[in-house]
Formats: sequence, C-alpha cells, structure tokens
Amino acid sequence: MTRRRTLLAAALAAPALIGRVFAAESGVSDSEILLGQSAVLSGPLGVSLQGFNAGAKLVFDETNAKGGIGGRKLRLISLDDELKPDRALANYKALLAEHKVFAFFGGVGSGTIAAAAPVLKESNAPLIGNFALSDAVRDKAKGAAYFVRATYGREATRLVQHLGTIGITRIAVAHLDNPGGQEVLALVKAAVLAEGKAKDLAGAVAVKNDGSNAVDAGKTLAAANAQAVVMFLAGPPVAQLMAAIGEAGALPAYYGMSVVAGDQVAKALGPKLRGLATSQVVPYPWSESDPAARTFRTQCEAAKVPVAYHTYEGYLNALVLIEGLRRAGHTLNRASLHTAMRSLKARIGGIDIDYSGGGATGSRFVELVHVNSQGRFLR
Repeated sequence: MTRRRTLLAAALAAPALIGRVFAAESGVSDSEILLGQSAVLSGPLGVSLQGFNAGAKLVFDETNAKGGIGGRKLRLISLDDELKPDRALANYKALLAEHKVFAFFGGVGSGTIAAAAPVLKESNAPLIGNFALSDAVRDKAKGAAYFVRATYGREATRLVQHLGTIGITRIAVAHLDNPGGQEVLALVKAAVLAEGKAKDLAGAVAVKNDGSNAVDAGKTLAAANAQAVVMFLAGPPVAQLMAAIGEAGALPAYYGMSVVAGDQVAKALGPKLRGLATSQVVPYPWSESDPAARTFRTQCEAAKVPVAYHTYEGYLNALVLIEGLRRAGHTLNRASLHTAMRSLKARIGGIDIDYSGGGATGSRFVELVHVNSQGRFLR
C-alpha cells in the first residue's frame, strides 16, 4: 500500500514537475522573464550598441519597478560577438542551452543574424528589435524575428528623393566592405535609377571596417567629382573618409545613412565639419512636442544616460518588446509571443508599428536631420 501511494504521488506530481522544467528551459518562471542578446559591444563599433542598450535599460528598469510583465521581472543577458558570425552563432546557442533564455532582444549585424537565423527558427525563440541589418537578412529571418527600424531600401529611397528635389544628380556612395555594404550600394543605385535624373552613380568605394583604406577611398571619391556622397559606414572611418576627400580638394555634400553617428563625426572633425545630413529611423529625441521624447529625456536625466539617437532607438525597441510581451498574455510561451507580434499594430513611442501584414519590419519612419560642427542634430 505504501509503495502504491508513493507511485500515485509521483504520478500526480509529474505534470507539475514537467511544467517547472519547461518553464526553466523557456526562460519564464513565476518571477522572471529571461532575455538574451548577442551584439557587438566592444571596440569602435560597440559604442552605439552600448548606447542602444542603455536606452533599452531605461524601459526594462521602469517596467520592473512597476511589477514587471504579469508579475515577472525582465532580465537581459548580453554577450559580445564582436560582429563575427561564428561567435554570434556560438552566443545564440549558449544563451539557449546554458543560460536558458526565453527570447532574444536587440540583434545587430547582417552576417551575425544570418548565422543565427536557423537557430532562431529551430528553437522558436523570437528575436525582437534590431540596430543595423540588411534587407536581405530580414527576409531570411522572417517568421523568427521582428525588426523595428525601417529598411535600408526605405532609407536609400528617401535620401535620393531628397537629393533630387534640391537638384543633386551626381551621387557617389561610400559603403562598408562587406555583403551588407554591397547590398546598400545596390539599393542606392536602384533609387538613383528610379528617380530618373541620372543614368548611374558618379562613383562608389568600399571602405574597410577599420578605415585602413579610407585615404585611398577618399582620393577615389574626390576624383569622381560627385555633388553628394552617401555614406553607409560606421565608427571612425566616416570622419577619416570625409577628411581624406577634403584633403584631395573636393567639397561634396555629405549624407549619412542611419548607421552614421553624426555626433561622433562632429567630435572627430570639429570645425572642419562643414555639412552633414543623416537619415534617422526614430523620431527626434529632443522634441518638445512629442510626449514620448519628453518622457525619454526625463528618464535619461535621472539615470545619467546621454540623450542620443542610438539610446532613443534602444528605448523604442524595448517598448515594442514590452508591448509584445504584454499582449502575449499571462500564460507566456514562445508561440504566444509570436502570435502577439504577428498581429501587433499600434503607435508606440511616437512611431507607427505594424507587423500585421506579415512583414518582418515594423516601422517605415525615416527623416533627415542636419549635424553641425558641435555635434547637435538640427531639424
């Protein structure tokens, strides 16, 4: 009789035990939701991502202070992948197998997310939010990931249309020397041809991530005699290239895509910065009329976080994640979060987010702003 009672008790306890094991594996417990991130967090390219994460932390901290999501606090584990695909793949696997994360947040880099896409699909762990990512990789990760910022195709079209309206038709491109850079080059060229005011680009150069060929690239662009140079670059190479073009005797207008950190360029060039416009994929963080921007600045001041586009982007990406988690319901699992994200259509943080049409990208927001030599962004 005693043995029967023991077996019966074990049988009755089994479903509860299985539930606890599943919760631990999925990164969801009664008190916590565990999130993972693999991103470039060190070196020159890591500066923007550190700001992105600081902005996201404002949202996570506020959410946790108010009781979390259904009583569950958020915790983010971030691993540095140095923008290397093989390291990113190892990070995603480790975050799932060793850290037992429920979902992923804030992916960055075309090669890294392309490498991780099969793992995301196999595990069914959603990736929500992004910083920089090619349009082709968005399509590759579709169904497993939900990106916030507008596509590079959208940015390229907006930039070229603006240049056309002010009479600039000779456009050159400086892009990162990687597959993502080649894709952006093709997107800008397609936008130029679609505008119909030029038969081709005036010139194009690929710039190494470390800027080692920036001087030669600058000489090449100076010789192209372009009216404007569109830059898809990140970190110190931006300022190095602009300085090299100037030293070669050319004075084009400069337009940076959203990965160009205008404030860092101004810091590097100082008074030598005569003009730079950048496309931005989140609203103006210094707006006095936008309630979301005002709230963001208040939180930045309290936490001593710099007000910047990359911090605001992290903040808005985190807001989208929070909305998805809330809509997924109290019985939170990966399937319910996917369902919530696929139907999400709302105005969040001053931008319209819509995944309900089946796309992988939620926002189409793009606007152009100027950067002065003091590093201030002016609308």
